[in-house]
Amino acid sequence: MKSGFVSIFGRPNAGKSTLLNALMGEKLAIVSPKVQTTRHRIKGIVTTPGYQIIFSDTPGIIEPTYKLQEKMMHAVQQAKEDTDVAVFLLDVRESLTEVNALFESIQVKAPVIVAINKLDTVDATQKEAVFNFFRSKPYAKEVVGLSALKGLQVDELLQTIVKYLPEGEPFFAEDEMTDLPTRFFVGEMIREKIFYLFKDEIPYHTTVIVREFKEKTTLVKIVADIIVQRESQKAILLGEGGKMIKQLGTDARKDIEAFIGQKVFLELFVKVKPKWRDNDFMLKEYGYH
Repeated sequence: MKSGFVSIFGRPNAGKSTLLNALMGEKLAIVSPKVQTTRHRIKGIVTTPGYQIIFSDTPGIIEPTYKLQEKMMHAVQQAKEDTDVAVFLLDVRESLTEVNALFESIQVKAPVIVAINKLDTVDATQKEAVFNFFRSKPYAKEVVGLSALKGLQVDELLQTIVKYLPEGEPFFAEDEMTDLPTRFFVGEMIREKIFYLFKDEIPYHTTVIVREFKEKTTLVKIVADIIVQRESQKAILLGEGGKMIKQLGTDARKDIEAFIGQKVFLELFVKVKPKWRDNDFMLKEYGYH
């Protein structure tokens, strides 16, 4: 039996969350076209008769400019310290020198697999150039190409990971898929819809707190607060006559119902908390430890 922790590292929008979902065969991490969608270290557990892998999707590596981003980078640091196998993920269209500089800075002790994502977007000549570039790097034990979005060659990456996993007994029961509670994923699904429905600056000033999660006879009642920094942001989230918050609730409810397999009554409130992203007390209250 093999068992271990595998962390996925990379720049924002390299496709880390999409890869985690592909490896899991289940949507655990929210995704959007905007950078910095992932704020937490999200773990997904895959168990077979021969191995157990605890995958970690980590926030995209950046230079933090406020305390929330510092917390995000702390999650990356924790993943670096306790991973048994590291997956360095890049978008094949990124600057190779910039990505290489980032990968060299990560400095994990674990074996590193370089995973080249979105291979379906370039031609054979470009593919070969990128493969040759990373095969020459001393940190790369293996180089694997794939398309996380289309599920191409994800199994090849999985088998390469298993090759480097240490032997050991499972850490979790075989039916566990994650170590995070359902209400965490409910909050993330609401936040994902904010990324899709609102213009660029709004999602980065918001977070979602699930205040109530009650399972009743015929449905699950969920009450959540959307936290923003300014009254003007609250007005945008509400929309004229409450149009936008209603759309947000409808879209999020559909995903939540699909995830938990039950009917949901979802109630959303928007609250203004100035400078919450730079307030240690609020960040802790909102789950950013």
